[in-house]
Amino acid sequence: MSAQRPAAIAEPAAPSVHPVDEKLPALKMATSGLQHVAAMYAGVVAPPLIVGAAIGLTATELTFLTGACLFTAGLATFLQTLGIWKIGARLPFVNGVTFAGVAPMTAIVASTEDRSDALPVIFGAVIVAGLLGFLAAPVFCKAVRFFPPVVTGTVITLIGVSLLPVAFGWAQGPNPAGDDYGSVTNLTLAGVTLLLVLLLRRFTRGFVKQIAVLLGLVAGTLVAIPFGVTDFGPVAAADVVGFPTPFHFGAPQFQLAAILSMCVVMVVSMTESTADMLALGEIVDRPADEKTIAAGLRADTLGSALSPVFNGFMCSAFAQNIGLVAMTRIRSRYVVATGGAFLVLMGLCPMAASLIAVVPRPVLGGAGVVLFGSVAASGIQTLVRAGLEKDNNVLIVAVSLAVGIIPITAPGFYHAFPETARIVLDSGISTGCVAAVLLNLVFNHLGRTVDAQDVTHPMEAGEEITGATRAPATP
Repeated sequence: MSAQRPAAIAEPAAPSVHPVDEKLPALKMATSGLQHVAAMYAGVVAPPLIVGAAIGLTATELTFLTGACLFTAGLATFLQTLGIWKIGARLPFVNGVTFAGVAPMTAIVASTEDRSDALPVIFGAVIVAGLLGFLAAPVFCKAVRFFPPVVTGTVITLIGVSLLPVAFGWAQGPNPAGDDYGSVTNLTLAGVTLLLVLLLRRFTRGFVKQIAVLLGLVAGTLVAIPFGVTDFGPVAAADVVGFPTPFHFGAPQFQLAAILSMCVVMVVSMTESTADMLALGEIVDRPADEKTIAAGLRADTLGSALSPVFNGFMCSAFAQNIGLVAMTRIRSRYVVATGGAFLVLMGLCPMAASLIAVVPRPVLGGAGVVLFGSVAASGIQTLVRAGLEKDNNVLIVAVSLAVGIIPITAPGFYHAFPETARIVLDSGISTGCVAAVLLNLVFNHLGRTVDAQDVTHPMEAGEEITGATRAPATP
């Protein structure tokens, strides 16, 4: 009888890498990162252009301020995606200048006697608000347990719905006061770009399908050339090299009223960033817990505190890039970090930054419909898992969506409220988020007793009835 051979010892399988931590080939990393830059560029440059125009900056100073905001957006994106210590969500999370600060910053400009002091006052207020937010992040993040699917799904849907008017505005043209705003030409270019993106998504495969938005932007820009909409002037006028000199506009000044105003903006920004992290966590299949949210808020607030050093404004999450992640399914945080590197290079090379500026606004609008609509669709997917067969959850979603849509459908609804209050009320994402959290507390947590009217459908399998009382369902 022959001796039995020892069984081969199976080698342990190599641990799989989560798509969020995956490092893609260099070309795919670069083109996908550039696509993120293209999606967020207009949102980054709009605040400095508006505030700079209110101050009366020269064209050279305005270019410098815009480049500085691109540079600091790149640094803040590095903090979020790569992270250091307990700073950074380490998700494919893009950071840039928050639009929530535009109204209070222009109010600060209007209240400053010497306009040359306006930017130093704004920078001082942002630094203080950023540092206070950094200290508050560990406490603020504990609100995550109040964000079940019925809340997160509502907020994600509101993020997409709130962004769609931005895309519609881009589609009409760059200047609402211009004669061509909303012209047939602009709307046609937006429609052609949207059609090109859809065709690429439908009839291509692999990498080409994933960068359909970037290809659509390039193709739409080429189509726009014969119509005279594409302007290459910014490229010719831009410098090749430029560095955002620290405190170029003067040392920061600290005024209490400005600080309080920007602290309110910081609370709004942290609320929206929390909602965005929860949304992104669902999309990339790595749910954001308290630890992740705290780290992400630290990156937001630290990036905001450092941004004024290089002449930038308050930084926050960019929801439109969440739509890009949802649509392309490229979940690698290193792709977004590559986009951050492009932003830094654009801040150091104004000529490179101007290349993105060549893309006509209607072309951006056509692509934006796909991007922002994808965010809303992701929210609806989350709501499907939220238990909408329960009447309570239906009411939470219905009222929260209604409250969040008010600033979109009736922009002047809160016109009689103080300016500070309107910073919060005019943000549909913030008001809808607060409404959803409060309603979820009232209906699903406080004094929770469940009776037959709480559930629309018949008793599900596994439920038990003791006496005359149905066993409480899980909120």
